[in-house]
Amino acid sequence: MVNEPKWRTSSYSAQEGGQCVELAALNTVVGVRDSKNLAQGHLEVSRAELGKLVSRIKRD
Repeated sequence: MVNEPKWRTSSYSAQEGGQCVELAALNTVVGVRDSKNLAQGHLEVSRAELGKLVSRIKRD
């Protein structure tokens, strides 16, 4: 039996369904997807690369 990933949305996202990025732990990587366009699938990035991206966004 395969467990479905648990997708999470930022607590900073608007509750009325605004533009959101969702993240999910996928074994050794993190899945990143657009909550408004699920049909396009998701990207997979390493935890290290995601950490670098978040740090960069916080700095800017």
